[in-house]
Amino acid sequence: MKKPLLATLAALVITGAGAAPAVAATPDAEAAPAVKAVNFAGTVALSNCSGSVVRMPDSADDDPALVLTNGHCLESGFPEPGEVIVDRASTRSFGLLNSAGTRVATLRASKIAYATMTDTDAAVYQLTRTYGQIRSAYGINALTLNDSHPVAGTAISVVSGYWKRIYNCSIDGFVYQMREGDWTWKDSVRYTSACNTIGGTSGSPVVDQATGRVVAVNNTGNESGERCTVNNPCEVDANGTVTVRQGINYAQQTYQFAACFGLDSKLDLYASGCTLPKP
Repeated sequence: MKKPLLATLAALVITGAGAAPAVAATPDAEAAPAVKAVNFAGTVALSNCSGSVVRMPDSADDDPALVLTNGHCLESGFPEPGEVIVDRASTRSFGLLNSAGTRVATLRASKIAYATMTDTDAAVYQLTRTYGQIRSAYGINALTLNDSHPVAGTAISVVSGYWKRIYNCSIDGFVYQMREGDWTWKDSVRYTSACNTIGGTSGSPVVDQATGRVVAVNNTGNESGERCTVNNPCEVDANGTVTVRQGINYAQQTYQFAACFGLDSKLDLYASGCTLPKP
């Protein structure tokens, strides 16, 4: 995983490691300029990760707003393999950013609507405010989740609310299975090398530069070339062949969520077309 920042700090203290990416990293003012169509509006900063306020293609203004991040960014820690969390109370806070990356408000969760690290690495929080209330108060629209599978070669931006930094690259391809420690994810997005994401970018929305829609959520990368260990995911193809790509980073697709959230942002894991793992 692109470790939550506090976990990274703790690991360095315990191991005595040298200045590593997440700890040494500071927002990079000299980073390549972002594509003009993609900015920070609607992204959020968590205490240890990144995220975004997201809506489904058919969400209404009076629906409770949702925040998307990683399952491994939960305040309660990593879900176990096979664990699926649904409708768990939460009062977590999120710093809402405007287009320039300035924090304009604090949003608060009412619950964790859904979270897992099985097959995917994602968490969706429901907020105490609606989409319309957020737009009326701050002039910020939620990012829309795309409801179809992304395409290799698509130009994308990974937008980190934590670091206030945007990484631009393309979808290099898709991974049949990705294994990291005890967890396995399916059909993961592999970036081209330009998206050299770091700790704290976990949960960042992956935005299609042509449409402005979210196609994935940033979650991990192989840091040191190890095979299938924590922070060193490996790729496994349909024949069981394992490939390690040091320095390459990954995301989990999000189109599946559109079929699972309906009226009033209610989750229905048994709705037609909903393929998310169930408890």
